[in-house]
Amino acid sequence: MKIVSIDTLVVDFYRTNLVIVRVHTDAGIIGLGEATLEGKERAVQGAIAELAEAVVGLDPTLISKILYDLARDWYWRGGPVIMTALSSLEMALWDISARDLGVPVSRLLGGATRDRVRAYANGWFSGAVTPEDYAAAARRTVESGFRGLKWDPFENYDLTITTAQLDRVLAQIDAVRGAVGRDVELFVEGHGRFDVRHAIKVAKEIAQFDPVWFEEPCPPDNLDALVDIRRASPVPIAAGERWYGRQGFAPALARQAVDFVQPDVTHAGGIAELAFIATLAATSYVGFAPHNPSGPLSTAATLQLGATLPSFRYLEIMATDVPWRPEITNERLVLTADGDVLIPTGIVGLGIELDLAAIERHPFTPHPLRMFQDAVYDIRPRDERSFFNLESGS
Repeated sequence: MKIVSIDTLVVDFYRTNLVIVRVHTDAGIIGLGEATLEGKERAVQGAIAELAEAVVGLDPTLISKILYDLARDWYWRGGPVIMTALSSLEMALWDISARDLGVPVSRLLGGATRDRVRAYANGWFSGAVTPEDYAAAARRTVESGFRGLKWDPFENYDLTITTAQLDRVLAQIDAVRGAVGRDVELFVEGHGRFDVRHAIKVAKEIAQFDPVWFEEPCPPDNLDALVDIRRASPVPIAAGERWYGRQGFAPALARQAVDFVQPDVTHAGGIAELAFIATLAATSYVGFAPHNPSGPLSTAATLQLGATLPSFRYLEIMATDVPWRPEITNERLVLTADGDVLIPTGIVGLGIELDLAAIERHPFTPHPLRMFQDAVYDIRPRDERSFFNLESGS
């Protein structure tokens, strides 16, 4: 079997554009990967086109060799564009091998250790402005089955936070905690907003609400800062969605900078690299909780890792998404009454098939990120809907 071509499909997803990678083979098997890179979709498409020139004619089942050679031969290493391109290719190659054998990807990774993973919801707060709005949205989300909620309450703060601003944050978290009770897990997202002093100040104040973690409290490019924050924080620290490959995670683990690592399968090197990072983290008893706010293929790959990795702690998932998410693929996820997502059974590869006509109806649309000019997510109400089977699978 040989690779004959690679192409990309781009789908408007309101907050970003999904980039889907297709690797075509002379056996008729098409492997799928995801290369979504918020605000840099066209850059990653260019990188994938360059990858295609290097891999056409190669045996797609030689995954380790192909990825090693590509990473070695590209003069520039790491970074979001190159690593997202490599990750998407790697994901698609696993899909091809598993499809060829008629098994799920998890079978090639050692087989399943569980049939479900604990999930927490992102995106549940769409349209919320006041603490009361957030409380109402939290109640609705918990009623739908989720037992974990994550959000960024910090508006557009840049390195510092005033007392008045912090009071607004605390009022919002207090409203959510009061609405859902103590049995629901809360995850506070920082999006790399604060310097050391203000991150520690925030951590000490939010500790009263017993969050599972304070995520990415400082920018991702200063490990010394993160170490200082973690040592002083009464709240566990999570980070890693903007780190790439084992080289990004090994120093943080060696210096005990985090309590949870959050590599993204579409950015950190792909499926096998995330499995390696999870094992590396497990030697330090650090939880593995992959970043996953993206599309069906990213979620499918992350669920295959969840099936096989004993140290997998949490699945991030969008509680609601654009109304056409269920139309573009056959993705159908089941959320249990206990707040877990069931790992799909009876699939081959990653288990995802595309509807090309539906994809064509939602072409590329620019969505620049506005993390420091506006709230992280545009708060305009929109026609979002859940893409889960909410019949509470058991």
